[in-house]
Amino acid sequence: MRVAFFTETFLPKIDGIVVNLTHLLDHLEMRGHDSIVFAPRFKNSPKSYANAQVVTIPATSLFFYPELRMGQPFANVDGVLEDFDPDLIHLVNPTSLCITGLRAAGILGVPVVASYHTDMSGFAADWNIGFTGGTIHRYYRWIHNQCDLNFTPSEFTKRELEALDYKRIEVWKGAVDIDRFSPAKRSDAWRQKLTSGQTHLPLIIFVSRLSKEKRPDWLLPLMKDYNDVRLAFVGDGPYREELEQIFRGTNTVFTGYLTGDELASAYAAGDLFVFNGKHETFGNVVLEAMSCGLPAVVPDCGGVTDSVRHGYNGLQYPADDQHAMVAAARSLIDDPQLRQTMGQRGRAIAETRTWEITLDEVLDHYQHLIDQEDLQGGVHVSPLLFPYEIKPLKRLRRAIRSRDFLSRYH
Repeated sequence: MRVAFFTETFLPKIDGIVVNLTHLLDHLEMRGHDSIVFAPRFKNSPKSYANAQVVTIPATSLFFYPELRMGQPFANVDGVLEDFDPDLIHLVNPTSLCITGLRAAGILGVPVVASYHTDMSGFAADWNIGFTGGTIHRYYRWIHNQCDLNFTPSEFTKRELEALDYKRIEVWKGAVDIDRFSPAKRSDAWRQKLTSGQTHLPLIIFVSRLSKEKRPDWLLPLMKDYNDVRLAFVGDGPYREELEQIFRGTNTVFTGYLTGDELASAYAAGDLFVFNGKHETFGNVVLEAMSCGLPAVVPDCGGVTDSVRHGYNGLQYPADDQHAMVAAARSLIDDPQLRQTMGQRGRAIAETRTWEITLDEVLDHYQHLIDQEDLQGGVHVSPLLFPYEIKPLKRLRRAIRSRDFLSRYH
């Protein structure tokens, strides 16, 4: 199959969305499929990834969140897309650039899939523009309900979206590389580095983009009140400089962005993982920490609740209660045996969530949509975006190219 991706974020930016998409591109190549990526332009944007050409579109940074870039919603990609001749279009976290992909799906008469990864209305409240929440929900629902299928990364988020009248939703389960993210990656060198040489003391790991909505500053009381704890912030972002000032004088280490085996070794060096993001649709970092054998302390809301079972492989705390978060972390710090038991259980859960299993499920959904003979009720593109009927010759050309043409049209 041939899949065209329109994504609102891509390399060199690193976040959960990019992690999922790059694994999917790797998997498509491994299974012998072709892909192309349309993404916002960054200074160091790659020209390709796996076997996919990366086509970058001019983009503008958001004034309230400079790390995010908005691609042009009506970019001219017709020539490149027609040459690629996709069987299916996938909109990744559709906001702006993905409008181009939605329109293209209607013109080409191919199925269109969207994946919902970010609770933008929730983040809007964190960015002090919560009054826009209702409008944001209506806009995203309008986009997603024009698609043949919508992926969301957790059962929690699926229930939320269904309650808001989103249609045709399936769960694209989060996954982890259990060979890379493993307790076996624990090393004395990383333990020394992240504890500043005090390897005998408990080490809390916090891996995330360092931005205010992730609430990393919530860990400050824990570090001020307990001198027997060490903390490592792994990641970077717009909040880092201020965060370093906030934690000045505490036993805290900042590593910046880490990837690959370095990231796995940082996780495995710890004793406990704490994550405070309230509006997570899944939380890849939580599953990575579990895979490295760490118990996790997380809020009792969002997609993280799909991974962390309270009292089994970690602890959940009331999402708006900072004191409860500190108490939960402290209870695990004080009980090494419970930490070990919960960490082993988390590793066992992670072993059932490999990329190969979950991405094959995604490809099965793709193939099902492509194989449908009657797309009439399939492409739900608004007349504002696509005022023409799907061209029968486009559908005929796709059918002729398919391997089962004779059996379907003899």
